[in-house]
Amino acid sequence: MKYTTSIEIALPREKVLRLIADPAHLPKWLRGLVLHEPVTGAHGRVGTTSRVVFQTGKHRMEATETITRLEPESLQAVPSSVVVHYDREIVGAGMRQAQRDRLVDAGPGTTLWESESEFRFDGLLMRLAGLAMPGSFRKQSRQHMEDFKAFAEHGTDVRQTTD
Repeated sequence: MKYTTSIEIALPREKVLRLIADPAHLPKWLRGLVLHEPVTGAHGRVGTTSRVVFQTGKHRMEATETITRLEPESLQAVPSSVVVHYDREIVGAGMRQAQRDRLVDAGPGTTLWESESEFRFDGLLMRLAGLAMPGSFRKQSRQHMEDFKAFAEHGTDVRQTTD
């Protein structure tokens, strides 16, 4: 299963990059995030593998995330003409996700975040879930983007919302 989502954020790309790259901010916009800790490497660096745990109601999901691409390597003073690429692979029980994000300077004070997700499922149950509920995966990706936008633009913290 493969799909692309995108969102415009009313902030300069430099500020978006700082916010998205700071691990202290992850729980503020990644709904249900319990833990995101590097196992090998340093947060945000190519080759870094992290343990990631999400909790949604009674459902707990644990996965391993590996950063497979970051261009340019340094996010400091990236020229507006350069598209920032941030790719990672997430492996959990019964699934594998390749995530390719692009952050584009979309004009004065605006950033376009484009995200391509590709899921592969292991085992019959996970394949059936992927076939039966493709919209739920897309919806969750969109929710993460909207939560980041609300955090970046208004300081909204998902841990303090009731929905």
